[in-house]
Amino acid sequence: MEQQLDILVFGAHPDDAEIGMAGTIRKHVLAGLRVGICDLTRAEMSSNGTVETRQLEAAAASEKLGLAYRSNLGMPDRGLTGGKEQIEAIVAEIRNMRPKLVFAPYWQDRHPDHIACSQLLQEAVFNAKLRKYMPELAAHTVQHTYFYFINDTYEADLLVDVTACYADKTESLKAYRTQFESSGADTVKTPLNQGYLERVEARDRMLGQKRGVDYAEGFVTKLPYAVDLFLKR
Repeated sequence: MEQQLDILVFGAHPDDAEIGMAGTIRKHVLAGLRVGICDLTRAEMSSNGTVETRQLEAAAASEKLGLAYRSNLGMPDRGLTGGKEQIEAIVAEIRNMRPKLVFAPYWQDRHPDHIACSQLLQEAVFNAKLRKYMPELAAHTVQHTYFYFINDTYEADLLVDVTACYADKTESLKAYRTQFESSGADTVKTPLNQGYLERVEARDRMLGQKRGVDYAEGFVTKLPYAVDLFLKR
């Protein structure tokens, strides 16, 4: 059974990947690549919605993006400690899905879970290539790890023009109604339902402006790029 993914995006909560890079995900899906998302937690600590509604929302967002795969490792929300069991679970996910590229949240963010997710992924990507670590699963070397922004934006190393796919990003985010809508008498006011999606769009417009496009998503890499020639005749 062919399980290999071209791209596997990790997030601490369902909606993290969509906030940071739904346009990039959709663009690669439309290019014929197999893209998946792995959420580490079920976001059970969220002020609005339930675990069950969040899973339904994640499924709806996945359908809008055309994902080949989505999983949830069921780790505790606000409990990403970096322990051995958590790293092993992520290593198993990487080895089972064998992605060429991995994406993780940028290592600086106002939400501690996003920071913890970034650190967990970096350790797991490293361990996944070690043959003597969890030898019951074949080792796998990820070609490259990229980092996307969620709440806070820093200087990007590269930008992806997502103008043509931006409506799809918007629709995938709107699937998370319990998080981004403020209607309902029992809704708790949070930063997410107080104009958050408008701020995400403003950020993506600002990033696009740097390269003269309508919308872009930014990424950071810890490894330098290598080129043969800057230009070819």
